[in-house]
Amino acid sequence: MALSDTIRSAFTENINLKLLSIGFTLVLYSLVHGSQDAQRIVSVDLVLLLPPSDANRVLVSQIPPQVRVTLRGPRTTLDELHADDIGNLQVDLHAGQDSHVTFDKSSIHVPTGVTVDQIDPPGIDNLQWDDVITRDVPVQVTVAGTPAPGFIVKGVPVSDPPTVRVHGPKGEVVVLQHARADAFDVSGLTEGVYPRALAIDRPTGHLTFDIRSVSVTTQITRELAEKTFTKLPVVVVGIAKAKTTPTDVDVRISGPPDIVHALRPEQIIPRVEESSTSATGSETRPVIVGVDKCEVHVTPDVVVVRW
Repeated sequence: MALSDTIRSAFTENINLKLLSIGFTLVLYSLVHGSQDAQRIVSVDLVLLLPPSDANRVLVSQIPPQVRVTLRGPRTTLDELHADDIGNLQVDLHAGQDSHVTFDKSSIHVPTGVTVDQIDPPGIDNLQWDDVITRDVPVQVTVAGTPAPGFIVKGVPVSDPPTVRVHGPKGEVVVLQHARADAFDVSGLTEGVYPRALAIDRPTGHLTFDIRSVSVTTQITRELAEKTFTKLPVVVVGIAKAKTTPTDVDVRISGPPDIVHALRPEQIIPRVEESSTSATGSETRPVIVGVDKCEVHVTPDVVVVRW
């Protein structure tokens, strides 16, 4: 018999019996290795059971959202395990005083035949707690942009309400200086009063605000320039040869820049008007200065007229 016939005969003779043997071998291998103990590491969510709100206690420590759990059990069971089959790890912190917590293996629900070998980390040290307090802090509003040419922002934006109530851990609340609102954009605005609702920046850490926005009003006025003229002589209208005490005054003028900057001393004439018909006498009279579209301030604003 040729060598090739011998090899072919070894593979094809009793082929059904040989295939059946191979099948039994694979099943036996699967049963043996599937029932062997194995390990698997899964991530489990932490659920903190915190004190009730009326306890006025808050946990300020950073807590990991998950822990790593090492499971032991049959390989097939572990391979088919899903996160929903385990659930989460609840940590009881109702007292609001614990500085250390150890994770309990028995609180993790696992399928029958599976055990919890290890939790990493096994617990949390140095838990920090603080009392919860409430106080009012002022609202801070800034201005962004530039009004239309010739106009300026008058004063500072006014917030309504002017304060917000902040609630949170005492250590964070006492150092908070203000609640910042969005910037008030005045780009291109002309003269007028502008109210807007502005959102308040979300507070950091464990703080909360009682409101999320405020109404802010900003006033836009014309840009003003100011110029002062000193020792201008006072003119008496109505009585010839009358004199004033003092004989001169200072005049401060504020108004649109193009008008104010163009003014010259000879254009500013302080005057008093006297209509008495008596031959002699004296009276106190206000000093009058008129400049169109401008505000005028005279020092002193009254003089004594003698004739």
